[in-house]
This record gives sequence, structure tokens and C-alpha cells, in this order.
Amino acid sequence: MKYTLTYIFASLLLFSCGNKETKDKTTEAKTATSTEINSVERETPEVAISDALPVFNFEQLEAKYLKPSDATTTYVINFWATWCKPCVKELPYFEQIRTDYKDKNVKVVLVSLDFPEQIEKQVVPFIEKHQLQSEIVLLDDPDANSWISKVSKDWTGAIPATIIIKGDAQQFYEKSFTYNELETEIKSIL
Repeated sequence: MKYTLTYIFASLLLFSCGNKETKDKTTEAKTATSTEINSVERETPEVAISDALPVFNFEQLEAKYLKPSDATTTYVINFWATWCKPCVKELPYFEQIRTDYKDKNVKVVLVSLDFPEQIEKQVVPFIEKHQLQSEIVLLDDPDANSWISKVSKDWTGAIPATIIIKGDAQQFYEKSFTYNELETEIKSIL
């Protein structure tokens, strides 16, 4: 019995020492891995999703297009997505406006609301297939409730949606357009 207790005690002592060493190594490995992950996260640029398409958060989009410093250019900004049938149907009209009004200082900007993960597999092939030539950006700002009303207090968030801006004049539309309807609205703000 004495030998059995000694054997059990010695085994427990050895086992617990080995276990502490394993815990220490595991803790060190977790700390090293965590440090490596954190340093990689810090080195990653904020918007490095795709070289093929600029990706903006709302503040960047707002500064560049919704509050432009150029009061002589008319901005026709359309919010759309590849999965939105009415959006896709009206895109050729925006492309035609871009062509017809390029000498009249009208700039068409198509703001995709597709998911950033879909840029390479869905958005870029869609742009190529439909031969879109307008300026296209992807809005990656998932908190839509915080920025939709900044585009227009009248916007419910439905797409397609278009805002036409020239200087301080702005007109917002939550609808799809025909070419003639779009041209009429642009002419009213030129």
C-alpha cells in the first residue's frame, strides 16, 4: 500500500509538472500568434479589396461626390446593384447620358451597393459584360441607417436611386428612369 501511494504521488507530481510546462508553451504560442495577427492587421490598408474598383466608405463618397467643391460640374449619381433588375435596366440610359453630355460638364457616377466580397467574381465581370464606361465606385458602409438620410431625407433606402447635383442645387429620385425622363431632369438643373 505504501508503495502504491508513493507511486501515485510521484505520478501526479510528474504529470502536473509536465502539464504546467505544456500550459506555458501553449500560452506562449497563443501570445506569439496573437501578436503576429495584430501586426498583420495593422499593416493591412483600409481599402485594399480590389484594384479593379475604388471602394469608399460613406464619408469618402460624400466628400468626393455628394458635396463637390466644383460648382460648374453636374453630377448624376446613381445608386444601384448587380442584383437589382430595375437598376440594371436603366444603366444603359446613364451610359448614354455620359456620352451625350460629356461636353456639357456632366459627370455620371454609378455607386454600386454590392458586397465588397463580390467585386472580383460578380461586379467586375458585370461591368465588363455590360461595357460600362461611367465612373463606378463601390460603397462599403454597412450601417446604411446612418448614411441614407444624408444622401436625401426623402430616401427610404430602396434602389435604384439617383441624385443630381450642381453646386448647391440637388434633386433626388427614388425610382428608375427612362432615357427621356433622365435627360429632362438633367436639363432642369443644367
